Amino acid sequence: MDTALAATSGTSSPTGSTTSSSSWFSGIVRGRSTKSVAPPPTVASSSVVAAISESVGKGSRKKQLKGALFKYGSNSAQVAFKTGDFTQQVVFIGGLTDGLLATEYIEPLSIALENNNWSLVQPLLSSSYIGYGTSSLEQDALEIDQLINYLINNENSEGVILLGHSTGCQDIVHYMKTNFACSKAVRGVILQAPVSDREYRATLPETPAMIDLAAKMISEGKGNELMPREADSAAPITAYRYHSLCAYMGDDDMFSSDLSEDQLRQRLGHMASTPCQVIFSMADEYVPEYVDKKALVDRLCRALGGAEKVEVEWGNHSLSNRVQEAVQAIIDFVKREGRSGWDDPWS
Repeated sequence: MDTALAATSGTSSPTGSTTSSSSWFSGIVRGRSTKSVAPPPTVASSSVVAAISESVGKGSRKKQLKGALFKYGSNSAQVAFKTGDFTQQVVFIGGLTDGLLATEYIEPLSIALENNNWSLVQPLLSSSYIGYGTSSLEQDALEIDQLINYLINNENSEGVILLGHSTGCQDIVHYMKTNFACSKAVRGVILQAPVSDREYRATLPETPAMIDLAAKMISEGKGNELMPREADSAAPITAYRYHSLCAYMGDDDMFSSDLSEDQLRQRLGHMASTPCQVIFSMADEYVPEYVDKKALVDRLCRALGGAEKVEVEWGNHSLSNRVQEAVQAIIDFVKREGRSGWDDPWS
């Protein structure tokens, strides 16, 4: 049974798209231009739905996207794939083991974004695929900043929206807390499946002993050394990263249902100044059954400063069974004007 997507708005809402002859925030790296032109015409909602339906029916079977592959940093892993040739970009940050074409909605989303004059950028980070175990949120944040810097200098970017999936949500939240120069270019944030790695891994029998071992290794100055193979069957993982993902109040522990209101605000409160949307799957297989999902997403949205809430009934973790709802929610956010009274930092 298809279930309609329900969305409710809090105190924050996303920015819309406006174009100019030069980057709004080009003063970060070069002289600012104040000349502006009228925004491009928007595509009617029915056109967006038609594009989604067409791409889901055809493109998702082809598993193909046409675009440009480019390097944004010196590390061999630092390449990104861009579809569409526009000066506004949605940047997709995947979760653990993710790389290119990480979710089923990527292909139809790229088509819908192009119809609205936005590009989709899929970067590979050092942590992509099996690299997550030897990386960190800090390293990911540095590379996200490098990517946005590239888009500003080489693509005349007028602003980006960061779209995180799963653990990619933690990357984005951490990046926005760094106040790196290019974070000023972030016009909005979408968190799709912001769930707790710690609570999921707590359901695995080996986790308690591995947490104790990781803590012991860190105390002995061996945080960058690898854990035993049984700690993570998918990738080599350091004691630091394992502890970050699995331990209470580890660096990656941002969305757990047992965190207090103060702890959630401490971890998420800085997002209040950024338009934010939370897309939460109400049948997410990585959320333990004992967790009240409705209560959790409400608490997360409050801690984020009043983020927009989108609950996808029966949706799984990657929304592979609710592709159209996922794309529609993202497109609605991208197209929407900022809330009344919001101070546009590029005006």
